[in-house]
Amino acid sequence: NCHRRCEISVTDSFHYLMMSGSGRISMKKIYVCNDTITGIFSAIYDAWKEGREEKECGIAIKGMLEQELFCEYILGEENLHKEQAVERLIRKHLGGQAYADIWHASLASDKDKADAIYGTMLAARRLRDSKKVMEHLSHPQVERVFELSRKVGSEAHNYKGFLRFRELSGGILYGGIAPKNRILTCIAPHFSNRLPQENWLIHDKTHHMYAVHEAGKEWVLVENERIQEERLGHISENEQMYASLWTAFCRTISIESRENPRSQMQHLPLRYRPEMTEMAGEV
Repeated sequence: NCHRRCEISVTDSFHYLMMSGSGRISMKKIYVCNDTITGIFSAIYDAWKEGREEKECGIAIKGMLEQELFCEYILGEENLHKEQAVERLIRKHLGGQAYADIWHASLASDKDKADAIYGTMLAARRLRDSKKVMEHLSHPQVERVFELSRKVGSEAHNYKGFLRFRELSGGILYGGIAPKNRILTCIAPHFSNRLPQENWLIHDKTHHMYAVHEAGKEWVLVENERIQEERLGHISENEQMYASLWTAFCRTISIESRENPRSQMQHLPLRYRPEMTEMAGEV
C-alpha cells in the first residue's frame, strides 16, 4: 500500500508540474534547424514572431540535438524570406558590427550557437541603445557570440595565409583545408580578389563543401555534391617541379642550430601543416 501511495504521489506531482492554469500542458518549444545561416535565421524568425523568451524556447541544430524532457520539438520551414527578414532586423536595431559577429558565430562548430544568437537578440531588445549589445559581455549569451565570432575570424585569418594552391593537370588551382568551422564564405572573397582571372576551388574536407571560382566570374559555394575527388590528385608536371623547388628552398634556408619548435607551434599549429607544400613529409 505504501508503494502504491508513492506511485500515485509521483503521478500527481507530474501532472501538477505539467498542467498550466488553463488545463493544457505547458512545454518549452525547441525549434530545430539545419546548420546553415538560412536554417538558423529561419528558426529565429519563427521564435521571434511568436514573441518567445529564452526560458520558453530554444533553438537546436539538427545533428547536434540533445533531446530534453518536457520539450516540444518543431522542425520549421526555412527559406530566404525569413533569413533576409532577420538580417534586416539585426542590421537595423543591432548594427553592422553586431551582424558581423552574429554571422561569424553562425559559422562556428558549436551546438549551442543558435541559442546564443537568439539570446543576444533578446538581450539587445532590453537595452536602451541596442546597438551596444556586443559591449555587454557580462551577459552569457552575448559573451558566447563574441567568443565564437573571434574563433571563426581567427581561423579564417590564418587560412588566408596558410592555404596553398596546387595546379591540377587541367590547369585548375586546387586548395585543400580541414578547418574546425565553416569558414569558406569568409576566405573565398579574399582569394576571389587575389586571383580573379584564375579557375580555382577550395575544398573544405571537414564539412564536405567547395568554394568554386571560374575565371572572371563570382565564386559559388557548392554543398552536398560530390566532385570527382580522384581527379583532384592529378597534379600537373609544372606543379610537381615547382613544389619540389619550393620545398628544397625552404629546407635550404633553414638554420638547424636556430630552430625553435615551440615558437613554430605558436605561429603555425600542426593542424594547418598537412596541406602546406613546404611542410610535405614533416607531419
